[in-house]
Amino acid sequence: MMEQGNDCERILFTAEDIAAQVKKAAAWLDERFEGTVPLAVSVLKGSVIFFCDLVRAMKTPVQMDFMTLSSYGSGSSSSGMPKIVMDLSAPVEGRDVLLVEDIVDSGHTLVKLKELLGGRGAKSFTVVSLLDKPSRREVDVKADYSCFTVGNEFIVGYGLDYAQRYRNLPYIGVLKREIYEK
Repeated sequence: MMEQGNDCERILFTAEDIAAQVKKAAAWLDERFEGTVPLAVSVLKGSVIFFCDLVRAMKTPVQMDFMTLSSYGSGSSSSGMPKIVMDLSAPVEGRDVLLVEDIVDSGHTLVKLKELLGGRGAKSFTVVSLLDKPSRREVDVKADYSCFTVGNEFIVGYGLDYAQRYRNLPYIGVLKREIYEK
């Protein structure tokens, strides 16, 4: 059986690094949402592991919902044109929305989500991302809170994938170039 971890040239953030940052992000959110019950939205599939760990670390009660947007397909770079694959089931009108993202890369997905949910009447919109990749930003947008900043490398693990693989790695690693440039 092939070890998918062998496809990483190095580990950027260990499971322990990630757990420590998730705890800090949860504390920040507890302070921000004190006295409210925000609608916590996971952007599937990439953020689901981070999302679950984050909401479990929060003391604030949340309502959870999920949506799927796609701008990568099975490639290694964003198309810049995210499309909704699965929409939310909960209404956002008048709600404090907490959007949990795996990575803010080009920024197009985040812009689309802010426009979409803002247009649906969200009372407030807070974005927490596991990763921020400012070197790839094409639009002027950023998360309200990011756990880590990364360079322009192809990263996988802890929910992030390449061709639907590597999501279950417990760490975040840099994928070997020969894997995605085949």
